[in-house]
Amino acid sequence: MAKSPFPSKQKILDFVRDTPGRVGKREIARAFKLDVDQKRLLKSVLKEMKNEGVLDAGRRKQVSDPTTLPNVTIIEISGVDLDGEVLAKPAKWDAEIAPPTIYMSPVRTKTGALGIGDRALARLKPIEDGYVAEIIRPIAAAPDDVLGIVVQVEGERRIQPIEKRNRNDYVIERSSIEADVGDLVRAETIGRNRIGLKRAKIVERIAEAEGPRAISLISVHHHRIPVSFPEAASKQAEDAKAAPLGKRDDLRSVPLVTIDGEDARDFDDAVFAEPDDDPKNVDGFKIMVAIADVGWYVRPGDDLDKAAFERGNSVYFPDRVVPMLPEELSNGWCSLRPHEDRPCLVAHLRIDNAGNLLSKRFKRAMMRSHARLTYNQVQAAQDGNPDEMTAQLMDNVIKPLYDAFAVLLAAREERGALELDLPERRVILDDNGSIAKVEPRERLDSHKLIEEFMVLANVAAAEFLEEKKRPCMYRIHDEPSLTKIESLSEVLQSIGVRFDKGQVVTPKRFNQILARAADQPYSQMMNDVVLRSQSQAKYEPNNIGHFGLALRRYCHFTSPIRRYSDLLVHRALIRGMTPSAGSLPEDHGDFVKIGEHLCVTERRAQVAERDAMDRYAADYLKDRVGATFGARISGVSRFGLFVNIDGIGADGLVPIRSLPDDYYVHDEDRHVLTGRSNKLTFRLGDRVEVNLVEATPVTGGLVFEIAGYTTPEKTKPKPHKPGGGKPRKFGKKVKGKSRAARRAKRNQVAKQT
Repeated sequence: MAKSPFPSKQKILDFVRDTPGRVGKREIARAFKLDVDQKRLLKSVLKEMKNEGVLDAGRRKQVSDPTTLPNVTIIEISGVDLDGEVLAKPAKWDAEIAPPTIYMSPVRTKTGALGIGDRALARLKPIEDGYVAEIIRPIAAAPDDVLGIVVQVEGERRIQPIEKRNRNDYVIERSSIEADVGDLVRAETIGRNRIGLKRAKIVERIAEAEGPRAISLISVHHHRIPVSFPEAASKQAEDAKAAPLGKRDDLRSVPLVTIDGEDARDFDDAVFAEPDDDPKNVDGFKIMVAIADVGWYVRPGDDLDKAAFERGNSVYFPDRVVPMLPEELSNGWCSLRPHEDRPCLVAHLRIDNAGNLLSKRFKRAMMRSHARLTYNQVQAAQDGNPDEMTAQLMDNVIKPLYDAFAVLLAAREERGALELDLPERRVILDDNGSIAKVEPRERLDSHKLIEEFMVLANVAAAEFLEEKKRPCMYRIHDEPSLTKIESLSEVLQSIGVRFDKGQVVTPKRFNQILARAADQPYSQMMNDVVLRSQSQAKYEPNNIGHFGLALRRYCHFTSPIRRYSDLLVHRALIRGMTPSAGSLPEDHGDFVKIGEHLCVTERRAQVAERDAMDRYAADYLKDRVGATFGARISGVSRFGLFVNIDGIGADGLVPIRSLPDDYYVHDEDRHVLTGRSNKLTFRLGDRVEVNLVEATPVTGGLVFEIAGYTTPEKTKPKPHKPGGGKPRKFGKKVKGKSRAARRAKRNQVAKQT
């Protein structure tokens, strides 16, 4: 019998690629009909191919093509594409080329849809451009990924995790890449010593993390927010040029102005108002809201569009912005700079003296901002203290804006939009990037003016798209769930406020409760519990209205520089007008899945911003450990109290173990902790004094203890007094000899025998 020829490496590789899943030496030998001697040669050839990276070694002496995936593997959800398809990537990928695209099957798990970063065991089916994954079961995220700061402890370098929940340092493995003390690194745990700390291997040095400016950097990397733009997207932004006037309306003579904060980095909206000259609309107003025409520069499906979609929104920190668009656009061609021509999408709106929207018209135009104004500047002018710039704008710009605002504000009060008093805080940095102070953000009528103008424009955009039968990415806000209403009712009843659970819930009803509590000590608590009762606002193509604003329809249209949802609305509006460059294509993707993706990126940004603020606050307070602060209880849980520090706005934890000595019972519905013996009660919204125990800038952790209480001594059991009481009788006592007497008797008997 003739000996079969030994296969080349290419033939072996082709066989492995064409065979589903992993294959072993036995399967290869059987396929090529190899004899005993050839099998020994095959073993050495396979070893060579593994060392060369041509094949990937698996379990049980199996091999596979490293550029292909097995039938069953662990995947990680990575995002959503422009068509709304949920994408994933292999949890492990060692090949030098990019991993294949994995499309998720639309079937949801029993525990709900997986989010970005979640992992699952999945069954893969090859398709032309990648794989389709069907979830077998979700699995916990890999525990071996650690983000931390390199620190020096007792002459030993360690990794200090940035996670609040992870309070244990890691010993750095010798095989780690080089990193200096103070560097932000990513590491993988590699097991633990039988005694002592876990070990971790540094796999990536991210950046130097020393100094205040590193605080936001930690949040960026912790939440995996994309920082750099793809080269193609950056080049597209760099090559952008001024938009031509073309068929646009020329509004450069209209005194449109931008009104923003002192620290604003981009200007995407401008406003103008004047009394309506229509005799049929007495005391009505004509309003213009001009928004940067981002759609002219970012076209559907291009490199900039893909990068913007991945980010979903800009992320704002005290010392930096992670923009949705490159600075050439966000701070350049798409920013409505004063005295510079800029393309815009303008909403021409007419309202009556009751604030009702009478008509709307959307047009592409060219504008020239007549002034860059700040909230404080405009408010000072309205209050009678104009500066040189605002003095010139008072009669024809600022006064008409406030007159129109008064009408819109009255309309808001009439329809009963939810009015929550939720103080914001801001971090003010000095020239070195260190924290100068942390203070509450002032709330002015000028802020409300811009908000009401934007709300009006957003409503008009939603109405226009409905009339034109174009898709709209609504901003929806559902009414509170029955469960949350019942919980709210429990809290209100505990403080003597009646709330009928069977009545129709409206924002006006909440406002009545808040107004009644305005002058009471529990006022802030009322705002907190009402906020907790509300549903989460979302992006959806199916409209259910906006409960909080008391509006039947609402979308985001006014901030396309920093929100991708607004850019989608812009494109739909352009399609609804005269379709032109940058309009929404007919094949616009799945708005449901796109909305889900935008909700994820929005929450990611919110958490990252909040975490950065916590770290700034901890850095600000790190030298004040032991100091006493006034605070308000902002949260109650089974493991302790969350407190918000007066004047600073920092949030910290009072662990339940540090509360005055007792066993505390947690009432989740009423947001209360009550001592079982001492009856001491801690309720959401209560005023307390706290001592700062610990401040950790790396994690943003603040730990406090309640001040002003003395821990009562535990009641000790009364000592037993010998002979102090009659013994309990369990039966008749039997007379008997002592142990010593019995032993003596046994010895005597033994001697006699």
